[in-house]
Amino acid sequence: MKKLIFTISLACTLFMYSCIGSFGLTKKCYNWNQSMGDKWINELVFIGLSIIPVYEICVFADAVVLNTIEFWTGSNPVASNTTVIDTENGKYIVESNENGYTISNGEETVQLFNENGVWFANQGDNVVELFKYVDNDHVCLNLGDRFEVVELSQEGVDNLRAELGR
Repeated sequence: MKKLIFTISLACTLFMYSCIGSFGLTKKCYNWNQSMGDKWINELVFIGLSIIPVYEICVFADAVVLNTIEFWTGSNPVASNTTVIDTENGKYIVESNENGYTISNGEETVQLFNENGVWFANQGDNVVELFKYVDNDHVCLNLGDRFEVVELSQEGVDNLRAELGR
């Protein structure tokens, strides 16, 4: 049995050289763990998942199977399209999809989506146009009471901030 494991490990080393991969399954497990609650709950869940050994199985499955698939096909079958962002105002879960993003804090959800170069925000029944591309260097930005063309550069952003008094 040891000889078989050694042979498989050696073959994987030779044929999958430099195949690090995205570790999508492990990241999904980690992001799910982070979304459970505060740092104490996250730690308890982490310890439980390490003892069971969920994390170890995820890393093994990623390293041996899923990252190999990613190496040969260019995409990981379970790569995460979800990111957890922890801010001083709470945790936000950002999920990317075909048209844009869904952002949720557990209580409220906002969808940002693109239709024909125009970006919208949707919260409940309220859909608002955020901006649209004028050309490669400018966007027409919704300022609430008016639309304004803004240059996509640091200078353009600084000018807009100065105009808005921020």
